[in-house]
Amino acid sequence: MSLKFMFESGVLGKESARRVRKNLVSIAAAAALGASATALSGCAGDDQMSAQYVERPIEQIYSDAWKLINRGDWPNAGRQFDEVERQHPYSVWARRAILMSAFCYYEGNRYTDAIDASSRFIQLHPGNKDVPYAYYLKAISLYEQIADVNHDQGKTEEALTALQDLIQRYPDTEYARDARLKMDLARDHLAGREMTIGRFYLRQGDYIAAINRFRTVIDKYQTTTHAPEALERLTEAYLSLGIVREAQTSAAVLGFNYPGSDWYMDAYNLLTNQNLAPQEDKESWISKAYHAVF
Repeated sequence: MSLKFMFESGVLGKESARRVRKNLVSIAAAAALGASATALSGCAGDDQMSAQYVERPIEQIYSDAWKLINRGDWPNAGRQFDEVERQHPYSVWARRAILMSAFCYYEGNRYTDAIDASSRFIQLHPGNKDVPYAYYLKAISLYEQIADVNHDQGKTEEALTALQDLIQRYPDTEYARDARLKMDLARDHLAGREMTIGRFYLRQGDYIAAINRFRTVIDKYQTTTHAPEALERLTEAYLSLGIVREAQTSAAVLGFNYPGSDWYMDAYNLLTNQNLAPQEDKESWISKAYHAVF
């Protein structure tokens, strides 16, 4: 199976891999060149990897690795590329093999191994032209471990940090463009976590705790899709506490920034049911938070 067919037929699979096709093809083509230098037979798998250590030529290791890739055996392909680095650490092929190992582990959903290999490439070859791709592989390996909003969001925070690092270091690359989109989604995910906890506190009548969660959404994630609901929930929580001015302000800010939204209509009805109306207090933290961004 040719490299061209592998990429165009979807053997490499994931959207993020397709998005960076050109750079990976150049890396993979270089690796394939080494593999084709000698006609070799045999294929490595779990049995061979666990067998007694046997030194093999670089060309054979690459050939074995590509046979595993063609079979879709990504983890074992990654292990084969690791063997290049282990058996021939000072060769030019070892550098290329680290990145191929990271990619194979990523495709095989071995994200910890992919992160380790990417980090090793970055550390050993910081000036290499392919280092932006290593940062990208590390970031998306963290990103794809993001759990749903009902679970701990430690990986989301790590992914967000890695995506930001990539964007800051290589802002004009295609990797940064994809990272910006993923960063927006990660931030939306973190905001969703805050909203989930805030709603729970609101249902329990713990209004101060709920307000703190909704405030986090406004302070840190107000450009996400959760901001309108956070403002409506603030209206609800402040009204329940009898803090009328803040309730009116959150509704007024909601109406100004998201006019006609269902969340604004809910907040408006909450106020009018108590003979109140949206009215912004310029000294409120809510007003200041929005004026600082918009």
